[in-house]
Amino acid sequence: MTTSDFTLIMAPLQGFTDVTFRNVYAAHFSGVDEALAPFISTMGQQRIKPARIRDVDPKNNQTLPVTPQILGNAAEDFICLARHLAEMGHTLINWNLGCPHSKIAKKKRGSGLLMFPETIDRLLETIIAQMPVPLSVKIRLGRKDKKESHDLIQVLNRHPLDHVILHPRTGVQMYRGEADLDAFEAAMEACVHPFVYNGDISDMASFSLVRRRFPDIRRFMIGRGILSNPFLPEEIKGIPSDPARRLSRLRRFHDDLTAAYAGRFSGPGHLIGRMKGFWHYLGPSFKDHDKAIKKILRAPSLEAYFTHVADLFDTGPLFCP
Repeated sequence: MTTSDFTLIMAPLQGFTDVTFRNVYAAHFSGVDEALAPFISTMGQQRIKPARIRDVDPKNNQTLPVTPQILGNAAEDFICLARHLAEMGHTLINWNLGCPHSKIAKKKRGSGLLMFPETIDRLLETIIAQMPVPLSVKIRLGRKDKKESHDLIQVLNRHPLDHVILHPRTGVQMYRGEADLDAFEAAMEACVHPFVYNGDISDMASFSLVRRRFPDIRRFMIGRGILSNPFLPEEIKGIPSDPARRLSRLRRFHDDLTAAYAGRFSGPGHLIGRMKGFWHYLGPSFKDHDKAIKKILRAPSLEAYFTHVADLFDTGPLFCP
């Protein structure tokens, strides 16, 4: 396996893989080729809110190429935002049809639209005709039933999409249960567009399984696997790294990420909340240190947080994802 015959994409995880994380991550680790940014919601009356698009400003994303993602179900608002993103310099835009969260789905956004293929068909017809750049879509197998993907794929086949990213679960599954590789294969074979695999790549074994199962796939998206093990893309790409330096590299990454967020957030509460979120993913990779991780997650103040994190790293824990 070479480092150039496939592409690794950082998945969009709302509240985690923002521009701050992407830039700091790229400064410390290799292997990720590009990123799909967390979604930007459309606003009514074709409005653009600068704060919502700051995350994908090309000036702030020079270390890792990023594709913006739009969440919305109103064609004119979508087109307005897409045109603005294109004017910023983006050459590809993604439509989020996969967000599984019920609050979004209930508004017929994200995976909530998957039960309505006719609506998706109409929206694509209107949107693509006025898109200044190519469009890709990120989908799930359906909202409630994987059979929904049958009609969905037929709709996608009727439109000139750049590619399709499929997470092989339904929306109501969230991230529970196993990714359905059989359903992924059926959808891929039925679709005329290039496919990107997304879902449950958490280690070399899971990547190798997907790679063997789908040898024609050349683009793979990883989200939670990177948060749990930031070294994973290097491992997948076969990029040499010194195991003895893993802990020190991870510590420097943590410290730089914390400092970067401290420069963004207005108070310690926001900072500690954001960093604790990362430890929910990273913590289980520290073997036999459950108590130390619990202290970090329960830290009542920023001072306590830093103390517990330093204690964890100073005791030389076994980081073994």
